[in-house]
Amino acid sequence: MDIAQERDGDVVVLKLVGRLDSNTAKSAEDGLAGVLSGGATPRVVIDMSQLAYISSAGLRVLLAAAKKAKQGGGKLALFGLLANVREVFSISGFDTIFSILPGRSAALAAVRE
Repeated sequence: MDIAQERDGDVVVLKLVGRLDSNTAKSAEDGLAGVLSGGATPRVVIDMSQLAYISSAGLRVLLAAAKKAKQGGGKLALFGLLANVREVFSISGFDTIFSILPGRSAALAAVRE
């Protein structure tokens, strides 16, 4: 899995590409931790439009990141979930935990509120 990072003003936008599973969870966790411990109020948007698969290990990584963002007074939002990834979120109930938006602009607006 690859993680691309860019900034949109005060928001960090991460793009996950590939699979987020037990083999890639540690590197994803480390990458997210680095973004969330940057000192400023963490505002993170995750583009999942090229994430082909997510396992329970991947869900745990995202849940830990969301908790860390909230503890720091920030927000985390997701967008671009493919149908199979969206189904995993729905079945697991994570779609009620995360802010899942239809597109980048909506996700950016949600973390800036």
